[in-house]
Amino acid sequence: MPALFKPPTPAQVAAHFDRDFQKSQAAGRGPAQVRVYSQTLGVDYTFPAGSGGQPYHIASVGKVFTAVLVRRLAERGQLDLAGPAAQYLPADVLERLFVVRGRDYAGQVTLAHLLNHTSGAADYFEGGSADGRTFLAGVLAQPERRWTPRQLLDYTRDHQAAVGAPGQVFNYSDTGYLLLGLVVEAVTGKPFAQNLADEFFRPLAMRDSYLLFGGEPARTPRPALEKIWFNGVEISGYESLSCDWAGGGIVATTDDLLRFSRALRAGQLLRPDSLAAMEACPHKFRPGLYYGSGLMEVRFGEFFFLLGGLPKLKGHIGILATHLFYDAGRDAHIILNFGANTLMEASFRALIEIETALQRLR
Repeated sequence: MPALFKPPTPAQVAAHFDRDFQKSQAAGRGPAQVRVYSQTLGVDYTFPAGSGGQPYHIASVGKVFTAVLVRRLAERGQLDLAGPAAQYLPADVLERLFVVRGRDYAGQVTLAHLLNHTSGAADYFEGGSADGRTFLAGVLAQPERRWTPRQLLDYTRDHQAAVGAPGQVFNYSDTGYLLLGLVVEAVTGKPFAQNLADEFFRPLAMRDSYLLFGGEPARTPRPALEKIWFNGVEISGYESLSCDWAGGGIVATTDDLLRFSRALRAGQLLRPDSLAAMEACPHKFRPGLYYGSGLMEVRFGEFFFLLGGLPKLKGHIGILATHLFYDAGRDAHIILNFGANTLMEASFRALIEIETALQRLR
């Protein structure tokens, strides 16, 4: 084969990534951090070089941790995913969250419904409200406000309505994941932050990871967060970031997320059947994005038909253009942080670029 047509080496792919990401970063639409790792392909890439230990807010990528934690408890017999959430939570926690046309479905909501966003619960974080206000506008307007999980549930209770009966409609819901966090606390008798540390951060040596406004990293002193931009406002110091909690309040690094992702795929965290249940993605979340039970699936062909040859990825995204995905065919872990809600499209362009480059390796 002529040298011109030889597949690129991992070093050449890394150089290509460097040029592309440096250019996009200089233009203000590039990633704050990138981590790509595949033992099979011989790829171990970090951008910028040496940034793998810089902590950042992973946003809804944290839902993967919540879902895995719930399934670990189920594997131990401490939870019944098919059982009602009401058996683990006081009645006042569920009050008025699942009322549809005058009927209260709280007793019929299962943990499985909460995991796969089919409980019918509204979404306090991005959902509409009866008075036309948005929760996110309040996060920006009240930067000093510290939110508790109960107060977040009250927002749904007081300003929103359930979207349907349990099992009848898919509606992505941070409210539902708050309830899962409270279930974890009720079953274990420990704060949610402590559960994360005990189940993941400490055993996997994720020394820079913690729940924001609830925990501390093992490594001290704690460095400042990577900048967070929301609608053009830098909010990394806002107390109102406490609004995420079990729906996505984790701070981590790309190195730590790689440790978690590799452990998950190596069977260290869940049984194969549990992981397979998380990965079955029947619900359409957005064009090209489908949802399972705490994991998403990317179907590139729905973005553009010429991308149909790229593999389906399993993982999750966050509102700050954060990504954690796994390419099973190449045993490739892809972790992105663009750090801004306005850069979601740019982050998916980078994901496509990464997958296209990996496809050229043999």
